[in-house]
Amino acid sequence: MINRILTMFADSKDLITKRMKNDDISIEVAYIDSLCDESKISEAIFVPFSRNFKPFEEIVEFSSEFKPIHEMTEWASSLLRGYVLIYINSKYYSYDASRNIRIENQNTQVESSIQGPQIALTEDLKDGLNLIRNRYPEPNLAVEERTLGVSSKTRIAILFDNRRVNDKVLKNVKKKILEINADMLHSAGEIVRELGGNRKQLFPTTLITERPDRISNSIAQGKVIILIHGSMFGIILPITFYDLMNTMDDQYESFWMSRTLMVMRYISVLMTVTLPAMYISIVSYNPELFRVQLAFSIAGSRSAVPYPSFIEVLVMLFMIEMLVEASVRLPRYIGSTGTTVGGLILGQAAQQAGLVSSIMIIVTSVVAISNFVIPNNSLAFAIRFLKYPLIFLAVFYGITGVCIGMFCYLVYLSSIRSFGVPYFRIHRKPARNAEGDLGQVSSS
Repeated sequence: MINRILTMFADSKDLITKRMKNDDISIEVAYIDSLCDESKISEAIFVPFSRNFKPFEEIVEFSSEFKPIHEMTEWASSLLRGYVLIYINSKYYSYDASRNIRIENQNTQVESSIQGPQIALTEDLKDGLNLIRNRYPEPNLAVEERTLGVSSKTRIAILFDNRRVNDKVLKNVKKKILEINADMLHSAGEIVRELGGNRKQLFPTTLITERPDRISNSIAQGKVIILIHGSMFGIILPITFYDLMNTMDDQYESFWMSRTLMVMRYISVLMTVTLPAMYISIVSYNPELFRVQLAFSIAGSRSAVPYPSFIEVLVMLFMIEMLVEASVRLPRYIGSTGTTVGGLILGQAAQQAGLVSSIMIIVTSVVAISNFVIPNNSLAFAIRFLKYPLIFLAVFYGITGVCIGMFCYLVYLSSIRSFGVPYFRIHRKPARNAEGDLGQVSSS
């Protein structure tokens, strides 16, 4: 066995191989030092074999921790997962001695909550399962493990509730996972991109989250969860537009407060998409929609601007997009300060130079703030894109073009399916039958 393994891993300096012999038998042991815990190997193999309190072959044969290997093709994958290979009495066994680098549970960084739990998922798959099982202690919680990536061999876990999950959705998810044939997969975003199928899809059809409480709530709603070893984000599917606009704080606040915040988010989406286009269409085509005093005020503020309104809008939106990207890329300690100072200086200087009007600065600020209200980052990116086609429609067709564009957006969103579930499906809780068991969640 050792000779074959040395041939497979000829350039691996961290490969450890040993031949050991006591009075009764001899064994061969092979493992990768950087992936294994030496204390586990010593306690389970070296000490029992050397002291010979009990015949070692009986320990290996009857212990559930030592698993037989029947194919030589399994050797390399077992070693690379932190297993120890043992050759004894013409039989091959593997023992899990993987070394887990555990980091203390971190607080949520992306999806912060005021009153809810503050613990986020970890990059270790077992720890992530532990956090979810503690919040969802149901015997019907099924966990299936798979390996993705030809070279990366990334371990994933598929979680779902057997009673609540929709069989068609689950079958569709498993089919999509089997079709993944990427070489390297390390993050949730890469797996989402492979699961999406249509790479030109603008809106997200999966939800990436770092919150164990959100994952447990989604399992209770009949959704499927994918956890990735090495990533502190889980994937929820299928989803609806409501799921993307919902936050966990909505579950922890009172009814009227949560509904008020939800309405505010939808109004913010409408404002960030339509406000630049409405400014162009009203200023250039339909100023009669304003009161006379407001129309005169806007015309006075634009009297020094030397170019049409759509150039003014595009210049300001481009500046805002640069500031947003700068706030993401700059170091955390100077990002907020740099973008705030940059926005104030650029806005004031542009207005005093007569490049933009004061009303345009107000419109741009409202658009930027409204986009920040959207709770999901992937949805916020998609919403940021939607306003630009409306701007070009407003340039040529005014308010009529804006209305047509919004109608096309609604038709497009209505046509999107997330693993067979309509994007605008009304959210319903799982129904209970007469015995109190939860019935299967419908996807239609």
